[in-house]
Amino acid sequence: MKQRIVTISRTYGSGGRIIGQKLAEDMGVPFYDKALIDRIAEESGFSKDLIENAEMKAKNSFIYTLATSLGGSGDAGIEGLSLNDKCFLAQVNVIRKIAEEGPCVIVGRCADYILRDMPEVTNIFVCAEMHNRIQRAVEEYGMDKTNVENEIKKIDKARTNYYTHHTGRKWGDILNYHLTLDSGYIGLEDTIAVIEEFLERRKY
Repeated sequence: MKQRIVTISRTYGSGGRIIGQKLAEDMGVPFYDKALIDRIAEESGFSKDLIENAEMKAKNSFIYTLATSLGGSGDAGIEGLSLNDKCFLAQVNVIRKIAEEGPCVIVGRCADYILRDMPEVTNIFVCAEMHNRIQRAVEEYGMDKTNVENEIKKIDKARTNYYTHHTGRKWGDILNYHLTLDSGYIGLEDTIAVIEEFLERRKY
């Protein structure tokens, strides 16, 4: 398999993180999910809790122009930003560093947008029908079945707001991704197989 950088965005409960982890294992490259949070915390000095919870606190506006102009490489102009937005700029810097280091798989964190100018990056969006997501959330994540659908919708809304706030784009818009897959129709193993086949055939 060609060694490339892959970003995976996903609806909650679609299995996107598991897919990303297995894909990285098959490719023999680093996998960044929790490890990304650890590295951002280490390099920026922000707490892991702040980084993890930033997604749930973003409002429906955006700062992507500033993030782009700074290039994740300076502090000028950030004094007026919220702590969460400063945290995002640190995230931009770390994700770009990771991409420069070599092939990898990155889950979430607006990585598709942050790395949008790199031709070797392939952006994947994984989704699934609500009943599939509910089943996974209850059986694998241990969520309370009585309120699971509302919790899933709440998390998706937070991801939507976070993405729009920091990129000015619509989360889940197929034009932002090279490949969009419904993992509920073909299962996780076949979803991974389709992604791997796509990576082999994609023209860069």
